[in-house]
Amino acid sequence: MQDSTLPGTRDAAGIFRPPYLWVTVGTCALVFLAAFESLAVTTIMPLVSRELDGAGLYALAFAGPLATGVIGMVGAGNWSDRRGPALPLYTSVVLFVAGLLIAGTSLSMPMLVAGRLVQGLGGGALTVALYVLVARFFPGPLHARIFAAFSAAWVVPSLVGPFAAGVVAQVFSWHWVFLGVVGLVIPALAMIVPVLRGMDDHDADGQPAGTGQPRKTAPPWALGRLGWAALAALAVLGLNLSADADIPGFPAATALLAGAAVVLALVAVRPLVPSGTLAARRGLPSVILARGLASAAFFGAEVYLPYLLIAQYAFPPTLAGLTLTGGALAWAGAAAVQGRLGTRLPHGRAVQSGALMVLAAITLALATTALHWPAATAIGGWVLAGGGMGLLYPRLSVMTLALSAKEDEGFNSSAMSISDSLGGALSLATTGIVFAAFTTPVQSFAGVFAFTAALGCAAALVAPRVTTPAPPAG
Repeated sequence: MQDSTLPGTRDAAGIFRPPYLWVTVGTCALVFLAAFESLAVTTIMPLVSRELDGAGLYALAFAGPLATGVIGMVGAGNWSDRRGPALPLYTSVVLFVAGLLIAGTSLSMPMLVAGRLVQGLGGGALTVALYVLVARFFPGPLHARIFAAFSAAWVVPSLVGPFAAGVVAQVFSWHWVFLGVVGLVIPALAMIVPVLRGMDDHDADGQPAGTGQPRKTAPPWALGRLGWAALAALAVLGLNLSADADIPGFPAATALLAGAAVVLALVAVRPLVPSGTLAARRGLPSVILARGLASAAFFGAEVYLPYLLIAQYAFPPTLAGLTLTGGALAWAGAAAVQGRLGTRLPHGRAVQSGALMVLAAITLALATTALHWPAATAIGGWVLAGGGMGLLYPRLSVMTLALSAKEDEGFNSSAMSISDSLGGALSLATTGIVFAAFTTPVQSFAGVFAFTAALGCAAALVAPRVTTPAPPAG
């Protein structure tokens, strides 16, 4: 899978040593900025909604980027398989920046939502293009380390993003939370341009330019998959909107709409992931499925933990938000540890251990809610959840690339990102419906944690199937 002509073939070098240093810094900076912007918007959106009189579009401002991101993932994956990651990466950055500019200069809520949709399209494509870049440039032994760095780049903004966004919005304006990121994206991209120049050096038929050497014909444009991606995006939006459905005289409307949206999403996602994914077939299909289930369980529970502490334990909002810091630090720490252990920690063991840790943490949150245990139980448990995600997330990324032929790296990377995005989006929308279905706060929180624990249990059951049994000796 690794191109021997690239400097990435010298396996002995670390990701922060030549020739990988600037590519590592540039790619991690792009991941960091995408994560920072996502988390920062959560902080400023109440202010934005009030100033632009856009309460009716508040939920769509969050759901929209997740939905359009699915389309960007599929498009970037197909394009990367055809021509390499350079052009998809350039295009994704342009779309991401365009979305930031539209949102940052918005004078109305519909304009801001439009910017968020464009931004989500670029952000989804950016993730996939970066994964393909990792596959083409970094040798296999370094994949665990670069993905650990990506995990840290996602986690660190959760520590500083909300606070920094609040300061910027208060001292300057919420507009600069969007516009300020634009000035940082360009230098980050510039760091990896020298490497990208040599990655799209073949013609439209997939033949290496100027060499006359044979090469497999480039995959065709997968217009059908783009259509299915659009349908999946609509399903995600529909599920999010169904949480707010209120049809007089028909109390079951919300459940029916939500069920239809979930079914539509599952039908639409089948052509976008490897065959056998929804059936948990051993190997790559289970790798993709485990990623989606882990995302659904973790993020579905995480957003309700601060809410639980505020509503049931009288925590001030600032302190309740800081309780997630332990989980974020544990995620980064566990990701770094598994990266250094490399093959000394087998992939299967890392994924299974991580899934069980996430399940145990959500179970502790459920027990804390139902049995009125001290808040410290759930808070401490979330450190365990972060450590579990730090173990399994980077390893699933490594396994996806390791199990991909070069011509399938884009498709499989997009499948992993789609599983991530759809898993989290469907879980968040469903937990909103579950929370609203009960009459008391304790029942509502218990219902949410029970649902996410079921997702965590499913992830733990799928985890042993990410590896295939070794053939019998002799």
